[in-house]
Amino acid sequence: MNNLGYNSKVFLAPMAGITDKPMRSLVASFGEGVIISEMVAVNALQWKNPKTYKIADVRDEKYPVIVQLVGGDAKLFGDAVKLVEQLGAHAIDINMGCPVKKIVNNQSGSYLMKDLKLASQIIDEAIKSTKLKVSVKFRAGWDKQHINAVEFAKMCEEHGASHITIHGRTRSEFYSGAADWNIIRQVKENVKIPVIGNGDITSPEIAQERINQTGVDGIMIARGILGAPWLIAQTHNFLEKGILPIQPSIQEIKQTLLKHIQNLIDYYGENMALQISRKYVCWYCKAMRDAKRFRETYMHITEYPKAYDAINRYFDACATPSGE
Repeated sequence: MNNLGYNSKVFLAPMAGITDKPMRSLVASFGEGVIISEMVAVNALQWKNPKTYKIADVRDEKYPVIVQLVGGDAKLFGDAVKLVEQLGAHAIDINMGCPVKKIVNNQSGSYLMKDLKLASQIIDEAIKSTKLKVSVKFRAGWDKQHINAVEFAKMCEEHGASHITIHGRTRSEFYSGAADWNIIRQVKENVKIPVIGNGDITSPEIAQERINQTGVDGIMIARGILGAPWLIAQTHNFLEKGILPIQPSIQEIKQTLLKHIQNLIDYYGENMALQISRKYVCWYCKAMRDAKRFRETYMHITEYPKAYDAINRYFDACATPSGE
């Protein structure tokens, strides 16, 4: 157990439409790492939206899940926190960093970096409504002219956040350019609570470099896991045990993809799972031979048995040296 209170300092980032239960269970199957849900809208919970309720329900998952909440109404956070606690949340994270327009327009996500009073009220309401740990995820600032991560971090600390996660980009940057880890270092130097750094972690070695550079207590990995769900466990093993990562074989990647699709089927049903699998197929084969042609073929498949056969044929061909 580290100073964060978890068995690992490597966190799976919450990503809408990505870190659903099928992805979480796959990531957890490779080994240690801290698992976070997709963001759950507190207003949708209030409306008892069935889809949102399903996203928030983590009771049957065999590993601890931090449930991330997003919203701009402090009053709704109390009820939302109580509900997700009943639905199996191991801890609560508050999203104050999402840059998406519809979230920002609802006075949620990274909008809250412009309204510290409202942000603090939300943190207060969440903390007083649960015995679970409550953390906050935010960005460097609204834009390059309004970098306020240190001020925002201090506010989170003063209002009782258990730890904070900072993504080293501003809201206006979305996911473009390079994350600014110097800002993350400044945050770490100015608060006493644990700090997790997020942005452009694509390998265990880069994770170690960023820890050395900034002194952060943990690392969060987002887009780096796309097509590489083993990266969380690999990074944990490298940071904790010095175990060098080994790139999975093509056959191992194929088996992981097929397992991922089966997880999707179990959770969503065959028809929806096949549609969702298209984006994952693109990620799993992105560095392989004739990947573009295979992706184009897969996009037009409408039956699961044909999809299964196509995946087997393609990956088996890639595993065979050219010319054989």
